[in-house]
Amino acid sequence: MAEYKYVRKTIRYGGKRYEVTGKTEREALEKLAELKSKLKRGELTVGENMTVDAWYREWKALYKEPSGITDKSLGMYDEKYYKYIKPRIGNLKLKDVRDVHLQRILNEQAGMSYSHVKKLLGVITQLFSRARKSHMIAYDPSEDLSIPDASKGHRRSITDIERSAILAVAKTHPSGLWILTMLYTGMRPGETAALQWKDIDFKKNEIHVHAAKESGSRNIKGPKTLAGVRDIPIHASLRPLLLKKKGDPFAPVFPTRENNFQNENSLRRLWSSFKRDLDIYMGATVYRNQITKSVVADDLVPYCLRHTFCTDLQKKGIPINVAKELMGHADISTTANIYTHRDNELLHNEMAKLDGTLKIS
Repeated sequence: MAEYKYVRKTIRYGGKRYEVTGKTEREALEKLAELKSKLKRGELTVGENMTVDAWYREWKALYKEPSGITDKSLGMYDEKYYKYIKPRIGNLKLKDVRDVHLQRILNEQAGMSYSHVKKLLGVITQLFSRARKSHMIAYDPSEDLSIPDASKGHRRSITDIERSAILAVAKTHPSGLWILTMLYTGMRPGETAALQWKDIDFKKNEIHVHAAKESGSRNIKGPKTLAGVRDIPIHASLRPLLLKKKGDPFAPVFPTRENNFQNENSLRRLWSSFKRDLDIYMGATVYRNQITKSVVADDLVPYCLRHTFCTDLQKKGIPINVAKELMGHADISTTANIYTHRDNELLHNEMAKLDGTLKIS
């Protein structure tokens, strides 16, 4: 029986080596051409056994870290992946992921902020579209996903009842000074995290805001725009509380237990702790030290305090251009959106007055 001397041809595609054999040169070349076509059409992939988790690490190392994006953006990718994607599909093989897996991840975020859901969708689509382009998978399961109902990020002022309770709880809670500082200055949480005692001028009675803790990292950065640099007068109710706590010039005004600057996670813990005590103060049901029925609104977040500061300026008749400077808004339209937004309580009060003038006898 005759023995064939097979002709071998190789090709490198997507970082992987492929080989075909043929009885003749022509047959080997035809097989090689067919292989190339299949690879280009995505009928063959190079990531047959790679898991989503392994691909995320490789994708980040190859396409994100060398691209020069900020630590904040890298932190955002990690936060979305490790908190929302990995627990659901991290152990699945890339080739086994279907659109239903990804849509479930998104649907679980229904009711969350629109910004959060959109960023999560962005991470998912970037991750899988690159896998498809790199021939790790035969098709992209993220191509036709839909965003579930999500909050458009509407921020509101606190109600009179919430204000009364916040002021009461702040008197004794460890985070009380931080809460009152946001309420009486309109500072962003990240700005309070970067605040040092040297930034508070008690002689001029003002707080100099010029930095903020960068979201997703431990870095302190300057403001996004020059408008973020501003001097805010110290509220009469806030001044004695700050004086009582005054520390070394370069020490953080709101330190962690280790006397370090706060970060995004530690600020979240501060707020959670305060909100829990606020909830109990306002009448939450507690069983064995656990809140079983909350009464505090889900949309009560630290930014509500900043929003309240702006509406307080409006109610006091502060001109909108002055409010823009105090808030650190780059665009006056941002301030105008708050100034023209009336809270429900005020609307009801005005309607009640109108009802009184239009009663039919």
